[in-house]
Amino acid sequence: VPGDFASECLAEAEQRAKSIELPADDASDIPFVTIDPAGSRDLDQALHIAREGDGYLVSYAIADVAAFVRPGGPLDAEAHRRGETLYFPDARVPLHPPALSEGAASLLPQQLRPAVLWQITLDADGSVRGCDVRRARVRSRAQLTYDGVQSAYEGNNLPNAIAALPDVGRARLALAKERHAIDLDLPEQVVTESERGYQLALRVPTPIEQFNAQISLLTGMCAAKLMLERGVGILRTVPPPDAGTVYALRRAGQALGIAWPHGAHPGDVLGSIDRRDPRHVAFVEHAASLLRGAAYVAFDGTPPAQPMHSAIGAPYAHVTAPLRRLVDRYAGEVCLALHAGVAVPSWARTALPALPGEMQSADHLAHEVDRAVVDATEAWLLHGRVGATFDAVVIDANEHAGTVVLDKPPVRARCAGSGLPIGERIVVRLVAADVASREVRFERVAASGD
Repeated sequence: VPGDFASECLAEAEQRAKSIELPADDASDIPFVTIDPAGSRDLDQALHIAREGDGYLVSYAIADVAAFVRPGGPLDAEAHRRGETLYFPDARVPLHPPALSEGAASLLPQQLRPAVLWQITLDADGSVRGCDVRRARVRSRAQLTYDGVQSAYEGNNLPNAIAALPDVGRARLALAKERHAIDLDLPEQVVTESERGYQLALRVPTPIEQFNAQISLLTGMCAAKLMLERGVGILRTVPPPDAGTVYALRRAGQALGIAWPHGAHPGDVLGSIDRRDPRHVAFVEHAASLLRGAAYVAFDGTPPAQPMHSAIGAPYAHVTAPLRRLVDRYAGEVCLALHAGVAVPSWARTALPALPGEMQSADHLAHEVDRAVVDATEAWLLHGRVGATFDAVVIDANEHAGTVVLDKPPVRARCAGSGLPIGERIVVRLVAADVASREVRFERVAASGD
């Protein structure tokens, strides 16, 4: 994990924060708001949705990090070394120094900021009618939280700036279903810090989070379409699952009693899953095999033979989180040039071939960090309870062992035992919980209720 920023990086960040020039195009009259987890300071996106006739105008302002980072300078080099921001329960290791990521480049409320402004017009069903992207100065009016916006949504009291977000979100989700998008939608293991220490929980995205995510996906799909039409850019891809993978999942579904109508696409079957049923949860765990092979693909001249992101059901590019992810700065710059009909800046174009490898390394490290945090917390929560028994659900198994998830705390770990019944409840005994090695292991005792 990277350490502190070098002094030359900090100095450049401070200098750039003080000397930035705002774009001449003034969009500060649009009453944007941001929606982020409570306490966030690295605000990449600001949103406003207006109803236009029977459709919508989505205005999405993205922090213009390229306005602050000088190509080839210390900040740029360090960003390439880091790749993305790393998050821990009690800290974060940012991609850019706080003077930028939490200050001058962040879309903080009531501050004029340079932004990459996407304006996307939608029909009533959420389909794209037109798309514009340009640099502009913007001003967010309020920093909202997911919990606060969810409460306002439940109380039918959303702020005017995002009053249409649920309608747009639902329309875009319906279009995703038509594209046979593959949405695993499993609860995420997260570690939180409280006055009592660290806790492990299963986090399910709220409706507002799902609707808000659709705006980011919409923008990334527009960006990918623009890049593919003009023959230069960088995509985030996931290949469609091959026939063998789909066949294996179908067999697993049959064993678990999952209905799979003739001719149904895997995404359609996943859309019908009851995630309260342990057998269905086990099926979704197996379905993760559908989304293997995620990659970044850069191209200049000939578009890639496989441009699709199968989880989305369309080509897609990362352009909405440049404060936290390196590739977004470059993809955004490419889109700005392509839409304006001018040459892509040489600093952006020449960096494209190396970006997939840099982002793959960064993504791998971020995944390792997330897994290590959860594994260490699981071991810490269970340390001293070796020999205790727990109720658990089997979500995967082979001839000799499997993976189980406890009811409480929601620990996921390996379990020894032959013939573990996938999708069924069993009783397991804790045989190891080592914090230093981040290892937790169980063995089967008996089926629950025996």
